[in-house]
Amino acid sequence: MSQSKDTKHGLATQSPVDTNSDNFGEVTALQNDAGFHRTFTPRQIHVISLGGQIGAGLFISTGSNLRDGGAGSLFLGFAVVCSCVWAVLNTVSEMTIAFPTSGNFIDYADRFVDPALAFAAGFSMWIGWTAIIASEATFFSVIINYWAKYSVHEAVWLTIFLLLMFLIFSLPNAVFGWFEYVTAIMKITVLILFIIVGIALVFGAGPQGTIHHGENWQDGKAFLNEFKGFGNSVLLAILAIGDNTFTGFLAGESKSPRFSVAHAVFLIPIRVSVFYLVSVALIGILISPTNESLLGSSGVAASPFVIAINQAGIKGLPDLLNVVIIFAVAAIAAESFFIASRILQSMAHQGLIHPWVAKVDSRGRPRVSLAITSVLCITLTYINLSGEGVTVFNWLAQIASTGYFMVWLVIAITSFRFRAALRAQSDPLFTEIYAWKCAIWPVPPVWLLTCCCFYIGTSLYLALYPIGSNSPTAYYFFQYMFGTILIVFSAIAYKLIYRTKLRDPRMVDLQTGRRPLGVEEIKELDEYANMPRWRKFVSFV
Repeated sequence: MSQSKDTKHGLATQSPVDTNSDNFGEVTALQNDAGFHRTFTPRQIHVISLGGQIGAGLFISTGSNLRDGGAGSLFLGFAVVCSCVWAVLNTVSEMTIAFPTSGNFIDYADRFVDPALAFAAGFSMWIGWTAIIASEATFFSVIINYWAKYSVHEAVWLTIFLLLMFLIFSLPNAVFGWFEYVTAIMKITVLILFIIVGIALVFGAGPQGTIHHGENWQDGKAFLNEFKGFGNSVLLAILAIGDNTFTGFLAGESKSPRFSVAHAVFLIPIRVSVFYLVSVALIGILISPTNESLLGSSGVAASPFVIAINQAGIKGLPDLLNVVIIFAVAAIAAESFFIASRILQSMAHQGLIHPWVAKVDSRGRPRVSLAITSVLCITLTYINLSGEGVTVFNWLAQIASTGYFMVWLVIAITSFRFRAALRAQSDPLFTEIYAWKCAIWPVPPVWLLTCCCFYIGTSLYLALYPIGSNSPTAYYFFQYMFGTILIVFSAIAYKLIYRTKLRDPRMVDLQTGRRPLGVEEIKELDEYANMPRWRKFVSFV
């Protein structure tokens, strides 16, 4: 049975594409797995969800935050975005646990709001996540040149980086899962090590160490460039920790979404806030915003973590940090590759783009969407060779940051429509055994809407009055507003072309992709519920 044109946007009548059939419109599979293999364990999701967010955004681009905004703006910017991590996870996880589809928020936007909104969110996020791969390639070259001193052409390092990505995704999904798991543990370990060493450096540790008395928070250094500095710090903080929707995509290929995602919702905001806020606080204390080695302030780009340790004259540790940062960059890029390909596959699976893109091979890999993503990834990566790496990074960073917070906006809107559908149809979802429900809804989606409106306003302000300039220019306008323009116009264009309609809460599909708990899952949850409190606490820690 093929999908007719007039039912293309009706999830109640739409079934997934049989990606192994020569007729790509035929329907035979269940939507909740879309041909993917459920290979990620709760332990992998816990560790990947935490460590996956630790990458070049923290290790390197915090230097740009510090340079343009100062220590105070750096800390407050990360604090605001950490609150959004909590809000996003609490908002989207209600839907994710009930409907653990690999498409995640794209599926929900289509199902509960409007296909045009789903297309716009998916398209902008696909470009945004692919831009992340290219920006990580830039970071990879920067990190390698810490040792190579630019003795090798940058194209060589970019090519090696891309070959590594393609190698990872030529192997089964389990290899990707374990790669992310191991690198996440490495990043967490090194971050804890830096926090310990950083605290010691504050008190003058190291052969050339000096005691820090908060001099970087005095004489106007804490808040540079006024609101512009703070706004820029917020947008770069979104780039550093904005990929928390990754947990939702993992849920689509998770063995037990109810257990793993529910735990991640509780743990990730706490862990992310502690790790990031302590780290950026130490960076703000240890490094002056005028340090010439910060990213973009001179020809030598380096991690603030490495700069802090080098200042104290500690040998060996900067090299160790740089090695781990290389793995961190590779892991973030692989994660971005994973999500970008799943976004395209999900859009095709839902009928938003041609169903041929939904094709999945026998190992559960969306090979067509991986190939399409690879083409854009290669293009954006080699664009780095056409200009200064920092300039290219700024454009890619703004595209990715905008993609993140615009999707947060979509998630908040979708949450209200999801709840409206449950009420309109008197659905007993939240009364089922071990149902997961946000305890303080609608606070998280309301906070997301508030913050996203602030981010859009900040982007527009910086587009008109960028740091170092008081007059509008087309260059900066499109650098800061390109992502916003893209998602708004793609939504409008899609709606006009396909004449989509807003979903009626009384008619939306609350069954397709719904995953009731199995006997084994209920047994595991019973066992967990009966555990003593001290054992639960230990498992959380």
